[in-house]
Amino acid sequence: MNASTFNNLPLQRRGGVLHLLLFVLLAACAPLTTDARGADPTSTAVMAGETAAQPASGFEASPHPSLEPFRFVLPTPGAEPVSGWRPPLYPVPWAVSAYDHFYFIRPIAADNVNWPLAEYRYGGVFFAPDVIHTGVDIDAAEGTPILAAGPGTVVSAGWGLFSGAADDTSDPYGKAVVIKHDFGYKGQELYTVYAHMSEITALVGQHVETGDVIGLVGSTGLTTGPHLHFEVRMGGNAFYFTYNPELWTSPPQGWGVLVGRVSGEKGNLLYYYPLEVRPEPSGVPLRRALTYAQGAVNSDPYYQENLVLSDLPAGIYKVTINYKEKNLQTWVEIFPGQVTYFTFTDKEGFQVVPPPKPNLDFLPITPTPTPPASPPP
Repeated sequence: MNASTFNNLPLQRRGGVLHLLLFVLLAACAPLTTDARGADPTSTAVMAGETAAQPASGFEASPHPSLEPFRFVLPTPGAEPVSGWRPPLYPVPWAVSAYDHFYFIRPIAADNVNWPLAEYRYGGVFFAPDVIHTGVDIDAAEGTPILAAGPGTVVSAGWGLFSGAADDTSDPYGKAVVIKHDFGYKGQELYTVYAHMSEITALVGQHVETGDVIGLVGSTGLTTGPHLHFEVRMGGNAFYFTYNPELWTSPPQGWGVLVGRVSGEKGNLLYYYPLEVRPEPSGVPLRRALTYAQGAVNSDPYYQENLVLSDLPAGIYKVTINYKEKNLQTWVEIFPGQVTYFTFTDKEGFQVVPPPKPNLDFLPITPTPTPPASPPP
């Protein structure tokens, strides 16, 4: 309605129109009683990509803004994502210290996940109270190629690694390969074991080089899904001769290994005891580690450890243990390509010191060649 039309109206009609316009204006200024989308009025409001301004202390804001904002419902934070990126490994053999023996590559190639699953490390207990995990599990898809971790001769390939019966399809290792390596350590023979294969391509008596494909990942034997079970054995090819593979496989470049000996009263080892390891200053990702369970596990002759946590980027870490209902902690520094060693005892708490040097006449820093077998007469 224009001004000319309004002026030609009778006085009574003009008053009615003015009342109507006043009502409309007042209604537009009044707060809404419901949200057009039915959204919770207490949810966080974000307008045009900006966080809504917070009211000053003591100011009661209207629960229903006249301008409808965008509303985002944030998901509940989940677990820290696991990065698939790892630097290349140090070349083997790698030994910064005279007592290191990083002689093997990872048995899964670098373009796949090739580090031990946190929940299935050496010395754990998974399937029964008295069954100790004598290796590490590496997550991999069915059919992923399995690589020889070092040069050597295939001495076993097929079923029956644990039971000794070649036709035992109930063997917990499933289809497995064992390599006797061309080198040893301190005069003792070294073996590596690759279990739960779907297919074996290596043959008994075959000589393989580092990185040769010996089979494919599978889920045969006692397993809940496809992965590779990897063991290092020293001094004999038997279940009770295993050592922690994380102390024998080369770390990623720029990353290091944390090794600990955790004991309680009277120096007794604390079995299957939890610790937390957090990088500083962020505190994430949190890594939880367990000491070895009691059973068929062996500590390194030098470190005498009962805890190993590998693949830690170089930096400062806080180590925490809950002991006698107290949270006790220390800080350690991880160095590239090196082992950082700590101890925990009932009386002294944490000590970050090198382990005592063993009384040995021969301390090899490279693999010790195994003498060839004498030919038969």
